[in-house]
Amino acid sequence: MSSAVESFINYKAKTDMQCGSYTIDLPPLGENQQYRFHFDATKCIGCRCCEVACNEQNNNPAEVKWRRVGEIEGGEFPHTFRMFLSMGCNHCIDPWCLKGCPTKSYIKLENGIVVHDDEACIGCQYCTWNCPYDVPVFHKERGIVTKCHMCYERIENSQTPACVQACPEGAIEIEAVDTQKWLEDSIDKEGNAPGLIDARVTNSTTRYTLPKNIPQNYVSADEELIKPAHAETPLVFMTVLTQIAFVGFFALFLGDAAHLMFGLNEPSKYMAPTLFMLGALGLSLSALHLGRPLKGYGALKNVKNSWLSKEALFLGVFTLLAAAVSVMYLSGAGKTLRLIAEAATVAAGAIGIYSQAMIYKIPAKPTWNRNSTIYRFFSTGYIGTLVLALIALVEGDYAIVNILLALSILLGSLQIYLFLESQRFYERSDMNEADKRIVQKSKTLLEEKFKGQYRFRMVTLPLGAVVLPLTADIALNAGSVGFAALFLASAVIISFLSELAGRSLFYLTAVKHSMPGGFFVGTQR
Repeated sequence: MSSAVESFINYKAKTDMQCGSYTIDLPPLGENQQYRFHFDATKCIGCRCCEVACNEQNNNPAEVKWRRVGEIEGGEFPHTFRMFLSMGCNHCIDPWCLKGCPTKSYIKLENGIVVHDDEACIGCQYCTWNCPYDVPVFHKERGIVTKCHMCYERIENSQTPACVQACPEGAIEIEAVDTQKWLEDSIDKEGNAPGLIDARVTNSTTRYTLPKNIPQNYVSADEELIKPAHAETPLVFMTVLTQIAFVGFFALFLGDAAHLMFGLNEPSKYMAPTLFMLGALGLSLSALHLGRPLKGYGALKNVKNSWLSKEALFLGVFTLLAAAVSVMYLSGAGKTLRLIAEAATVAAGAIGIYSQAMIYKIPAKPTWNRNSTIYRFFSTGYIGTLVLALIALVEGDYAIVNILLALSILLGSLQIYLFLESQRFYERSDMNEADKRIVQKSKTLLEEKFKGQYRFRMVTLPLGAVVLPLTADIALNAGSVGFAALFLASAVIISFLSELAGRSLFYLTAVKHSMPGGFFVGTQR
């Protein structure tokens, strides 16, 4: 054998286990340490071997990527800049995927790796909203969410993950990190990379080695590929209908209390059953959002920590109590007991709708992460008072109609104010740059991609919430009951369609923080 061949064999044997300062040996963990990824952007050439190796190792279809390679570009011709960014899960110290999961499907192991319990998952996809890096991905064939687990089964056998071993440039490796020292000394300097949300949002553990002199005008290569979010049609109907039912029951409770205390007319026996059916229909439709609807009961596992679990529990209780109140009205049961049951129904509904709103207060989606989301969810229920007013009008209880229309116009005006506030939100200058870019993408979707739907909402909201109810009230006081009924019925229909359009835009235009994507493929989500 020639000396040249011997030299090559010796070199190959050495570089199979070590490439410069890079090693594919698994480091041992010390006290207060966990495993993490280190990505060296100065070495990555964008070959995507890591993506392929990850999919082959975990038997994922092409559209389900646990590790992705994004692209950053900047500078000015001829001094241009391009950088690749390979990312799997950051195995955060404070993982948002784990915090909100209603089924406790996420587990942070002693070695720091965040794994997903596939059997427990119901496919609600809440974690895909929560994670500002877009790490969890929905697997349609299996009906569940899946994610990078750092090939923990390989790590248990003292082997590094597939992506580490496949990288020809040694750009990815596994390290042991002292989490306390990382948070105190290094996360701000080495935990952030261009195009990513601040590492302290989730206390990400990934360490980045970046090129020097990154230009200030860098952008993600997919900056112009603005894709709408999922339509979430079942959730559009579910949220609107449950909010209508809640506010309607709140008005019914006030009316029944006024009947007992001040002698006002008793509410119609058809009001409670109508509201119950609306709420029950909405709650039932929520199951269509799940990848595993038959396992929907699992959403109650994490009531202590998950807003989604709280929503499922309290709206479930609200619906059951609404059914009981409906039976009381139809059977003529004791009025005092009925009022107590109504109070309990309203209390459960209030907690349920508040929990429903808090689901959306997440840093990953800036257009949702506002207090106005809470006010918006509660005021959407003005339609519930319109429904009750229409029932009262049909039964000839005109005094109740006037009161209900006044309450409806008040809540509808609040909804109009919140609509105008959301337009001002897009122009705010006090947001950080990362949030500002996301919000401007949402604005682009709203004004260009969904321009027709946006204009429909702009016209129908004041028409259904204020103009038609006010016109119906004027017609009723003028003695034109037929016209009042026509205007009121039109208000119910137009307002409902308007709120469906508005809620649909709420989901479709909610652009979220993610990792940078490729020029042609975006983030592949």
